[in-house]
Amino acid sequence: MHFLILILTAGLLLAQDKPAEPKGEPSETAIIQVKTLTGDSFDRLMNLLAVYGAKYKGDSQMRTIIVYAPKDVIAQMRRVVEELDRPGSEAAIGRNIEMTLTFLRCGAAEPGTANTPLPPDIEQVAKQLRAATSCKDAQIWDTVPLRLQEGKDATDNLRLPGLGVAGQYSSVIIFMHPEAVYRKDQTRYVRFSKVRIDFRVPVATGSFKTDNALVSPLVNTQFTYMDLGLTTSGDFMEGQKTVLGKVSGMAENESIFAVIALKVLD
Repeated sequence: MHFLILILTAGLLLAQDKPAEPKGEPSETAIIQVKTLTGDSFDRLMNLLAVYGAKYKGDSQMRTIIVYAPKDVIAQMRRVVEELDRPGSEAAIGRNIEMTLTFLRCGAAEPGTANTPLPPDIEQVAKQLRAATSCKDAQIWDTVPLRLQEGKDATDNLRLPGLGVAGQYSSVIIFMHPEAVYRKDQTRYVRFSKVRIDFRVPVATGSFKTDNALVSPLVNTQFTYMDLGLTTSGDFMEGQKTVLGKVSGMAENESIFAVIALKVLD
C-alpha cells in the first residue's frame, strides 16, 4: 500500500515539473483601410489574403477589411495591403477595356440637306442633345478607338480633321484612368477617377495681303490656336453610350460633345 502511494506521489511530482504546452496567440479584431483598390481590384486583393487562413471580410464600397486573427497575422496582412493598395501595383492592374470615343460637333443652325446622316446609335444620342440643349445640327467630327486597362493611366495625342482654318489642323490629348471594373446587379460598370480631353483648335482672327511684283497680291488668313477641354470622372455603364460633357468656345453657337461607349474584355 505504501509502495503504491509512493508511485502515485512520484507521478504527480513529475507532472508538476513538466512545462505546460504553449497556447496559441489569442485572436483580436482589426480594421484595415483600403485607399485605392475598388471593384474587381478589391476582389483580387481579398483573394490574395486568403493565404493567411484568417477570418476576414471586406466591403469594396467602404474600402474596408475587417480581420479576426492573431496580432502577428494581422500585421502581415496589413503589410500586404499597404504594398498592393497603390496605383500601378499588380493588384490594381486588371481587365482590358475597349472604348470608342466619338466627338460630335453641334451647331445651333438647322442642318443642311447635304449633311451625312448619323449612324443609328449616334442618332439616338443626337436626338437627346437636340431635346436638352441648343444643338440642332450634329455631325461626327471624329471617332477614336481606345484600348484601356483597369488600374493604368492611358494617354493619346491625335491629329483631328481640319476645322476652322484651311490648311491648319486640330489636335486632341486624351488622358484617362479607369480605376476599377465592378458589377451591379447584372450590369458591369467602369469607374474612372479622371477623364481629361484637351483640344487645340485653329481659329481665324483676320486676313492680310502679301505683295509680290511677279504675281497678284495673295490674301492670307491670320489665325490663332484656341485651347479647349473638359475634365470629369464617374461610373459608366458597359454597352451604353454616355455623353461625357460639352466643350464650348470654339466658334459662335458651336460646341463639341464627347460620347463614349465601352466594353470590358473577359
